[in-house]
Amino acid sequence: MKYLLMQLLVLCTTTSLLAQSYQPNWESLDKRETPQWWSDAKFGIFIHWGPYSVPAYAPVDEVEGVYEKYAEHYENRLLHGNKFFAEYHRKTYGDHITYRDFAPMFKAEHFQANKWADLFKRAGAKYVVLTSKHHDGFCLWPSQYSPRWNSMDIGANRDLAGELTQAVKDAGLHMGFYYSLLEWSHPLYKKETIHNWVDTHMIPQMKELVSAYQPEIIFSDGEWDYPSETLKSVEFLAWLYNESPVKEHVVVNDRWGKETRSKHGDYYTTEYDLIHNEKGIGDKATHPWEESRGIGTSYGYNQFETTAHYFSSKQLIDLLIDKVSNGGNLLLNVGPKANGLIPVIMEQRLLDMGEWLAVNGDAIYGTTAWQERPNNKANEPVYYTRKGNDLYVICTRWPEQPIHVPIDGKPQNVSLLGSDATIKTSSKGKALSITPPAVGPAEMPCAHAWVFKLEGILQ
Repeated sequence: MKYLLMQLLVLCTTTSLLAQSYQPNWESLDKRETPQWWSDAKFGIFIHWGPYSVPAYAPVDEVEGVYEKYAEHYENRLLHGNKFFAEYHRKTYGDHITYRDFAPMFKAEHFQANKWADLFKRAGAKYVVLTSKHHDGFCLWPSQYSPRWNSMDIGANRDLAGELTQAVKDAGLHMGFYYSLLEWSHPLYKKETIHNWVDTHMIPQMKELVSAYQPEIIFSDGEWDYPSETLKSVEFLAWLYNESPVKEHVVVNDRWGKETRSKHGDYYTTEYDLIHNEKGIGDKATHPWEESRGIGTSYGYNQFETTAHYFSSKQLIDLLIDKVSNGGNLLLNVGPKANGLIPVIMEQRLLDMGEWLAVNGDAIYGTTAWQERPNNKANEPVYYTRKGNDLYVICTRWPEQPIHVPIDGKPQNVSLLGSDATIKTSSKGKALSITPPAVGPAEMPCAHAWVFKLEGILQ
């Protein structure tokens, strides 16, 4: 009997391994199912932090385009002679300071990883994605492939990625990394030497990052210059899914070559609702997807943003509701200062989101889009999510009149999340009417948006 059990164990293990064997081609890789934890998490925190946090500049009112307002693009704007960045740099730092001179100023002297992790947890986020290396090539860990251009060798003299990884995991959250496939000023990143770049720098460095810190998310970026074949993306992903220490639960995005957006990857991505210069994923997406954006107009900290450039807490909560009701996740960015402090306005926004999620998280976490949902209209701010047989009706404006849900059926119970108020409903044809309770301001369960839970109404 013992022998048979051992044989069965070996067979199951072998079968499991075979089921997880992926070939280095998109046909094979695309068969991998997105790990469920990511789809259930819904809300994550993005962090853009590096030498660009020192100048902390991008124009805000002088330009119209989304990408022109990114402070993290400071180096590239200087390289290309952008008039706004060049003028600011000359007036502030003179003609003899280069971008590389910002690295010693990136000291992170007030950075406390446990305080960041605690804030993100209180915000209701379930995962964190740190820019381990942006397009400037500066690493937030002691990478052997970027000597003297990482946070251990210069500036902070600390393993910033390692410290945050430990704190985030200790807080019970999932940890991930953003990693740029390009570097603006690396001597090998050019057409003549791109294969050398991939073989001796990019692929080994990504494997170093994964092996050292075991991230559960890899948000790649900078994919637009070369196809995935040139970047050997499928070879890396086959290693990641088959051999790496995170092969069972790691999740990757869709930025692996200039042809891969919204085609390959565990989840698709938009930023500020865009895919490059095109409008992003609509409200009928069937593949897991995620919207990322800053609280303001930039990912990296921009000291010149004002409250006029920041989303309010109400706008951010409405944004989360909109993305989740359409089957997506929200990756909301914070841009810490070079000294390691998160701006107070960003902290306040996150805590407000956490307060709302503490009451209404049941309508967000672990939910899916209701496929029969009506198209949302601006004059009827009602959104829907579902979990099992329960339907959540999310109102981003307190309803003064009955809410008409286009569904045929009778719920087992109806409640207003966070409230003990009795909720009255009535059915007529293929519509269920919910009469909002008479609730005074002091009895409101939360601010910004309200959720009615219809239990057992779905089949």
